[in-house]
Amino acid sequence: MKIVKGSEHKTLIPQKPIGARAIQAAEQLIRFGWEQALSCLFPVVIFASLALTKLIPLPLLPRYDWLLVICLLMQWWMVRSGLETRDELKVITLFHLVGLTLEIFKVNMGSWSYPEEGYFKILGVPLYSGFMYASVASYLCQAWRRLDVDLIKWPPFWMVVPLASAIYLNFFTHHFWIDVRWWLSALVIIVFWKSWVSYKVNGIPYRMPIALSFVLIGFFIWVAENIATFFGAWQYPNQADAWSLVHLGKVSSWLLLVIVSFLIVATLKLVKRRIP
Repeated sequence: MKIVKGSEHKTLIPQKPIGARAIQAAEQLIRFGWEQALSCLFPVVIFASLALTKLIPLPLLPRYDWLLVICLLMQWWMVRSGLETRDELKVITLFHLVGLTLEIFKVNMGSWSYPEEGYFKILGVPLYSGFMYASVASYLCQAWRRLDVDLIKWPPFWMVVPLASAIYLNFFTHHFWIDVRWWLSALVIIVFWKSWVSYKVNGIPYRMPIALSFVLIGFFIWVAENIATFFGAWQYPNQADAWSLVHLGKVSSWLLLVIVSFLIVATLKLVKRRIP
């Protein structure tokens, strides 16, 4: 029993039995997983396409070009069916360009490669690769809408925008200058120390620290990266002879990239909310 004190009387509110609470917790977890799965639809299609085109060679076009066709059709269907809004499509297109720019630079710096042939390649990078970044944006946008995400004690724009820009630029500049990723990671902790993300599952509100959400998403993208390289989405130098696990240090790179992605989506959402 829970006692609620008032000015003149006490009210006894019965609490649910432990078994009922456990069942409710399990139902909430299943519902949360289902909403996450729906939000991951685009990434799932990309991974399924990677596996399919690896195991079953398709005619007429090289594999990378088939992946581009599949991604384009998937993007068209998601907007056509209403799973994604036109505003979300704009965000996803922005991520495609941001990711493709990074890919072109990294490939030409020797960080990784796309060894297979393809008609639709720019400076050694197949155009479908931008959709792998766009799929992260797709997940963030859909999860934001499905879980009714809100931000608590979000830092001001003048702190968020330069921080996101610095993190993104460090992916380029560390090839010519010192790598400041750990300084940027510490700065992220300081800036977002009091920030939380709230979300709802079946109308019940929950929340977690922003920094924890960054770490969780970054880790699962690293897991996804291992699956992607196994199916030949791209290739690191140490995977030229045989596939091997992606170095755990890559988690920090994905963590920072997730932070950039989240900050862009969050900033655009807040800007749109303020526009009448």
